[in-house]
This record gives sequence, C-alpha cells and structure tokens, in this order.
Amino acid sequence: MNNRLPTLTDLLDQLVSTPSISCTSPKYDQSNLQVIELLATWLDELGFITEITPVPGQPGKANLIATLGSGPGGLVLAGHTDTVPCDDLLWQHNPFALKEQDGRFYGLGTSDMKGFFPIAIEAAKQFIDKPLKQPLIILATADEESSMSGAQALVEIGKPVARHAIIGEPTGMRPVRMHKGIMMESLRIQGKSGHSSNPDFGINALDAMHAVLGEVINFRSELKQNYHNSEFDVAFPTLNLGCIHGGDNPNRICGSCELQIDLRPLPGMDLDNLRETIYRRSLAITDKYRVKFDMHSLFPGIPAFETPADADIVRAAEKLTGHSAIGVNFGTEAPFLSRLGMQTIVLGPGDIDQAHQPDEYLAIDRIKPTINLLEKMIATFCL
Repeated sequence: MNNRLPTLTDLLDQLVSTPSISCTSPKYDQSNLQVIELLATWLDELGFITEITPVPGQPGKANLIATLGSGPGGLVLAGHTDTVPCDDLLWQHNPFALKEQDGRFYGLGTSDMKGFFPIAIEAAKQFIDKPLKQPLIILATADEESSMSGAQALVEIGKPVARHAIIGEPTGMRPVRMHKGIMMESLRIQGKSGHSSNPDFGINALDAMHAVLGEVINFRSELKQNYHNSEFDVAFPTLNLGCIHGGDNPNRICGSCELQIDLRPLPGMDLDNLRETIYRRSLAITDKYRVKFDMHSLFPGIPAFETPADADIVRAAEKLTGHSAIGVNFGTEAPFLSRLGMQTIVLGPGDIDQAHQPDEYLAIDRIKPTINLLEKMIATFCL
C-alpha cells in the first residue's frame, strides 16, 4: 500500500506547486482546498480516516483531520497549509516549483511549512501495519498566516481530541515550549479639517495623535520595565509603532489620523486587559483635544503560549533532540491546540529566518533526522 504513494520529494513538489496563499487582502487571498485534498488523498492511501472540515464564514477554506488508530490519548502532528504572499520578481527560483540545488529544496512554503507534511507522512508510514495503542493524527489547517481562522474553527468544534501535539513550524529542530502572543490594533482619531491659515477653522487630529503617541511610548517603556522572562532572547513584551496615516495636504488642517501598532505579550499577560489599558489611556488624552477616538483590533489576536517544562512531550523532545526547550518571539497555532487539551510543542526542520523570505528553502540534510525524530515521538506516544 505504501508503494503507491509518490516519493517524499514528489509530495513536496506537488504541495509547493499548489498555491495556497492566505492574506488579509482579498486581492491575494486564495483557497487552500487543493492542498487539503492532496493531503487527504495521500493519507487515505495509507489507511488514515480523513475528515475535511470547512472553516465557517471562509468559502474555499478547510482543515483536515486524518486519524490512524483510536484511543483516548495519542499524538497530533500539525501544520498549516497556507503560505504568505510572495513577489516572484525577488526570487531567483520559481516560488511555485520545487527546485533542488546546493543541498536545499527551494520553493514557497518549503520551510514555513508545507515541507513538514511529507516528512510527517514518511514517518507515519512506519506505523501503518503496527497496532497503535493511541491514535496518530495528522492535522492540516487553513489561514495561519492571516487570521488563525482554521485553528479557531477547530476549537469551536472541539477537534481533534488527543493528549500531545507537535506543530512542525520552522524551529531548526529545537523544541519550543512557549512563545509570545500577538495583537495588532488600530487607534483612530477624528478631528475636523479646515484651512491651514487659521487653527480655529478646524481641530487637528495629528496634534492629538502626537499626544497619544507619547502615551503609547510611555506604556511601552512600562511594559519593558515591569515584565520580564529570560526564556526569550527578547525578554520583555514589545510594542511596535507599525504605521501612521493622517491628513491629505499641507495646507489643510488634518481631519483624521490612524496609528497601527503590534504588541507581543509574554505568557501570563491577557490580551483584553492590554487592549483596555491602551484604550483607556488614549481616550484620556484625546478627550482634552475635543476629538473622537476609537480603537479596534486588526485581527482577533494570538494569546501567548506556554507548556510546562516538566510536561511529557517537552521532556521527550529534549531527550531526543539533545536541546533544551526554548521560547520564541513569533506566534503559532499552539495556543489553540492547548485549548483543546493537548500538551503542545513547536518543533520543525525549517529555520525561521527562511520564513517569509524570497528564495525560501529547506535544507535537505534536515529531512532524515526529522523523520527519525518523529518516528521516535510516534513510538513514544502511540505504541
């Protein structure tokens, strides 16, 4: 039965050659159904029971839950099927055609993170004819790069059910047991436009935003001073002033202004509390300027994530990789799998510095060690 499947390289080639970009801009956003159907076909061949679950409110988007064996525990090997957009003019290689060169596989998603699926399938092949005491589940999700709607949909339906999970995001084969959260907020000020020759003709939104900027920067300093976790290379919460837009001409009083920020909290920090603090402090400033102020989230946000250092999956990963589990500054779907009751780690063959970059690649010499690692993890938690 296994021999009917294409080779690992062919599987990866087909995945890379099937575009599945997710983006907050409808101009670039694409369906991931073709990737989901490819994975379902391959896993059906191996004897997995496959379930394709649509993402509510997202036509053309779906998750895949593929299960081998049964039982109350088990192991999930998880990944997202979407990629970020790319500018092919910046690539030396075709981003949608797998290219092998200099010990690397080039292509969009090879590292982040379509490359994980053929590796997981290759590892799973070794257990097709073995009696599993706990299920092995391969999970493929939608829209991780844009909205996390795929992972959120899984939480809503309460699937999959398992005890342990590995998310194959690019970590350089180092286990990750915690990461920061992500929240992106828009702060908007509405003043009144008018002729610039007389300030009394209007209410300048940029003047008010200048004061709000100062308050946000003060809050950033307070976060850095008051919160610290040495498990991260950037050991404090970060608050980035991402972009600002206001006004339309130098001889008009600025009638409106918008600031967009990115805040990355540490584990234990609540997103809603942070939003409320920023809103309250900004509103207190803008009330003095007689402007209208509102704030909204650019996406729902990703909570910070942490699996205890003494969790079975952490200890197993540390033993098998020879590396202590670490914290990282980027976000993943791990908080959502944790909400489903799984002890979760992030561990994959790619490198984060290759993610979202032109000429993204996966080092070929990482493939076999990752297969061996996953085989041992499956044996530990499923046999």
